[in-house]
Amino acid sequence: MKSPSMLRGLLSFSSMTMVSRVLGLVRDMSINAAFGANGATDAFWVAFRIPNFMRRLFAEGSFSTAFVPVFTEVKEKGTHAQLKELMARVSGTLGGVLLLITALGIIFAPQVTVLFSPGAIDEPRKFELTVELLRLTFPFLLFVSLTALSGGALNSFHRFGLPALTPVILNLCMIAGALWLSKRLHTPIMAMGWAILAAGILQLLFQLPALRGLDLLTLPRWGWSHPEVRRIMRLMVPTLFGSSVAQINLLFDTVIASLLVVGSQSWLSQADRFLELPLGVFGVALGTVILPSLSRHHVSTDTAGFSRALDWGLRVTLLIAVPAMFALMLLAGPLVATLFQHGHWSAHDTHMATLSITALSFGLPAFALVKVLLPAFYARQDTRTPVRAAVASLLSNMLLNVVFLALLFELWASPELKRLTWLDGLARLPGLHMALGLASAVAAYVNLWLLWHWLRKAGVYQRQPGWSRHLLRLAAACVVMVAVLLLGRWVWPDWVHGVPVLTRLWHLAVLVLAGGASYVAMLFAGGFRLRDLRGA
Repeated sequence: MKSPSMLRGLLSFSSMTMVSRVLGLVRDMSINAAFGANGATDAFWVAFRIPNFMRRLFAEGSFSTAFVPVFTEVKEKGTHAQLKELMARVSGTLGGVLLLITALGIIFAPQVTVLFSPGAIDEPRKFELTVELLRLTFPFLLFVSLTALSGGALNSFHRFGLPALTPVILNLCMIAGALWLSKRLHTPIMAMGWAILAAGILQLLFQLPALRGLDLLTLPRWGWSHPEVRRIMRLMVPTLFGSSVAQINLLFDTVIASLLVVGSQSWLSQADRFLELPLGVFGVALGTVILPSLSRHHVSTDTAGFSRALDWGLRVTLLIAVPAMFALMLLAGPLVATLFQHGHWSAHDTHMATLSITALSFGLPAFALVKVLLPAFYARQDTRTPVRAAVASLLSNMLLNVVFLALLFELWASPELKRLTWLDGLARLPGLHMALGLASAVAAYVNLWLLWHWLRKAGVYQRQPGWSRHLLRLAAACVVMVAVLLLGRWVWPDWVHGVPVLTRLWHLAVLVLAGGASYVAMLFAGGFRLRDLRGA
């Protein structure tokens, strides 16, 4: 039976990830209070987003989804010596390639900045700051990708807790950078670059003892011609694009946001942060936990087990992602005001961040379900089909960015702004970053629909009984939760002007608890039981 072990793995991964994501919110509160939303923080978020994007591409995206099925197969069918040899060859090859990429990133940091932040070209100080920060943050890619390698190996042995806890180190370093180191540097924002560099090194060191405990800690060796390494690389090439379409979309958003009002990068980053809480705790967690199980079922040609495992993942994802979407849409303003409106973060920043969170949260169910559907392809070592969906989604996002920007500009711009050139008008009208969040959300649904269509077409998934009852129960529970949250917003309409911090805190706590309790109560009233999480 797949369910108990997968549920235990999910709870272990999710609880550790929850610690990381909550600390991530504390980290953003620290950064916002210390620096606010301005040209310097825009420079930092661009410099962090570039290696962070590549980290998700190489580490969380393509590498993990290519490495875990091959590693699991060798673990199931081969000897421990072969497994250890695979670790040595993969770490040597991955490390060598990423060392070269990191060196090129540092050398060509000005050119990378031009590519991803063209709006900074006309602001010499902001451009120079982005380049300096990028040279500090780029090595993070090398260290965190090797950390992902060790994490993938630990996950294959059902050690989910430690890899999920590892990102806590990044958040602690960034909090220390914002609150302590920034006060001791001539250019305070540079503290964040040093914090990310230190975190990359510490995260890798943190996982090495666990690898030694499994007797998998070995010296890296170049393995370009090793058959299993070549197989992983063949699987990686298409997944480099396919598994990280959401991140590629966010990077396109970074480019466009550099042309918008100062602060847009920071406001968009807050939206990403709020989505990472439910996505990381449940979406990524489910994808991580389900991949070794699906791979095992595929290796043993257990098609019924494969369907049950995937069906379980889809049901649990919907139970979390759909109410999270509605809750984020309705509570975006109270959340930002309560958590971030301190220090240099203003009421205007709160309103602007609320726009991007509301728009992007619309795509939360799609982002989460994609995280669960992709392993169904990768476990079967089919890495090409997701690329087709990713290309369609990426093209949709690029088109929709322009469509939504034009639409919002037409709706919001004054006659004076409309008389300017379009680019000049975009750079002076606050709030247009909302269009980028909307485009990413709709593009995620395009990606989801195509993946679902091709998965059903492949005939590897058979829907389990009880879906109609599950969806009706979910819909009823969401309706009740939305009604409770709307009532709360009507009772407490103002969260920004002259409301004490403690008042915001207890108001928000009441709303979150009331919304969550009403949702869970309605689920149970509709017949849901905890044993349903264990699957059929």
